[in-house]
Amino acid sequence: MFMNGQLLETWNQEFLTTLKVLKSFPGNKINFKPHERSRSAKELAWVFVVEEKTIAGAMNGYFSLQSQPPAPATMPEIVNAYEKGHSDLVGRINNLSDGDFNRMVKFPVGPKQMGSIPFRDLIERTIMDNVHHRGQFSVYLRMAGGKVPSIYGPSADEPWT
Repeated sequence: MFMNGQLLETWNQEFLTTLKVLKSFPGNKINFKPHERSRSAKELAWVFVVEEKTIAGAMNGYFSLQSQPPAPATMPEIVNAYEKGHSDLVGRINNLSDGDFNRMVKFPVGPKQMGSIPFRDLIERTIMDNVHHRGQFSVYLRMAGGKVPSIYGPSADEPWT
């Protein structure tokens, strides 16, 4: 369980960092889009909630990114959903055995192609995807006039000196 414990510690740390970035976003700019083909800030923020719902679905043998509820109207509602969903999911995952972490689950492995991966890998891929989307969101945050908090080190808005 040691490796799984490390994975869960990393996931929680990344969650807390993402939460800090989401909470820094100016609520009155929730519909901001940096480009016509980009998601809105609301849609991008909702990705964090949807991805955790996807992990929960995979635990139950069901994976779908298409059948997710729409994003709520405000950033505080999105943040609350992210906090609650993460807390509930981690509570469930903390009770898993090593065998559960190694159980194969269905997951997209290519365009319109499903495959099987260990559940642990699904969590790890989700963490990495969240880091990717958090990077995108931090650019939105700056462009929307918000202050970018420290993520892995100082930022222009949160220097360490």
